[in-house]
Amino acid sequence: MEWLYLLGFSLDLVNMFIGTVAYPALAADLHASVTQLAWIGNAYMLGLTVVIPLAPWLAARLGERRLLYLSLAVFALGAILAGSAPRIEALIGWRLLQGLGGGLLIPVGQAMAYRHCPPAERGRLTARIMAVALLVPALSPTLGGILVDWGSWRLVLLVSVPLALLALLLAALWVPRGAAVASAPLDRRGLLLGSLGLSLLLVGLSLVADAAQRMQGIAVLAAAALILLAYARSAARTPHPVLQWSLLRHPSLRLAMLVYLLVPGTFIGTQLVATLLLSRQGYPPAAIGGFMLPWAIASGCAIAATRHWLPTRGPRLLLSAGMLCQAGGIALLLGVQAGQPMLPVLAFALMGLGGSLGSSSAQTLAFQGLHGADLMPGSALWNLNRQLSFCLAAAVLACVLGALSAALPERAFTLTLLLASGMTLLPLLLLWRLPAASLSLRVNSP
Repeated sequence: MEWLYLLGFSLDLVNMFIGTVAYPALAADLHASVTQLAWIGNAYMLGLTVVIPLAPWLAARLGERRLLYLSLAVFALGAILAGSAPRIEALIGWRLLQGLGGGLLIPVGQAMAYRHCPPAERGRLTARIMAVALLVPALSPTLGGILVDWGSWRLVLLVSVPLALLALLLAALWVPRGAAVASAPLDRRGLLLGSLGLSLLLVGLSLVADAAQRMQGIAVLAAAALILLAYARSAARTPHPVLQWSLLRHPSLRLAMLVYLLVPGTFIGTQLVATLLLSRQGYPPAAIGGFMLPWAIASGCAIAATRHWLPTRGPRLLLSAGMLCQAGGIALLLGVQAGQPMLPVLAFALMGLGGSLGSSSAQTLAFQGLHGADLMPGSALWNLNRQLSFCLAAAVLACVLGALSAALPERAFTLTLLLASGMTLLPLLLLWRLPAASLSLRVNSP
């Protein structure tokens, strides 16, 4: 089960990170604008996000085996259609379909992997998950570039098809047959409000990061907030809401979701800010990209360290160290100067060390208190939060940098990086308020 989930997780990551290098060739072939190119990735993420809440209900109605078949088939179909799309509008639509398939695959596979993994071994499973999360984004652009050079941008989209078929074969061999079980009625009102609210949230975030469309983005975000508020009120009155927010009673899950949102999430936004800052300081694109190498090396060391230290040192120490390291690395960027590459090297290494200490510990902590029937809805909550972490903090930092660049151009980067450093430290407030028992990893299987 573990390897099946890791393959599905890899498919998800490949499709988020492989396509960027193909954009120039794709734009020339399909006459696509920059905004349309951005929506190739946004449509995939939108499909992932809006369908995740539906996964627990479908898993109960269809059974996990059938749902895996369905999700992989939809994913592969979307990849084939996207890879053969004659127009950019069709490509964006098929990427949305592909995201819908991937959004069903990830929470189901993750729940199965953790269900079949004893609590004492979940740290090792987390280490493998984080290794995939590190390696696949690092290697995907290189693979995409090779495919574009060898053939065409279409190969970048079609490369997922044989991997999806392999996952289908493994699902047929490894996943036991299971009948559908009785499920609560589908919360149609909650599904409609939640999906609409999340869709508008993602659209608004993509608009607000663009200075030319910032006011429209703010209006869309306001509409999203109203709809999500209506969803929250509806969910509070519904016996079986589409997302089981009651699982947030587990302090470990609540803390882990906050950490993931504000540690790896903040780094994504910081990377954008750092790229603009380093470019202004005169660093060439190759050098800026090269600073991710110390980040990757430090991240790998952190993943290995978490696997060995988390059971003995506990999550409080590792999470605190991770947040302090990343915040310190972000702060070091304030001293970056032209012709002095060692400071950004150290800054990115600290961010890689801290970010992976935080995310690896949070991944294990999130599922430590979940067992049996709670794993599927818990996985849906976790993956929805993971998707939002990719864009929420980044949109906040991009918007702040844009606003400050107009109002205080000389201090814009300084204030934005200080905000990012502070955002990284926010989960410390909750971490040190929780009793030790809430963070214990010594949980017996039910």
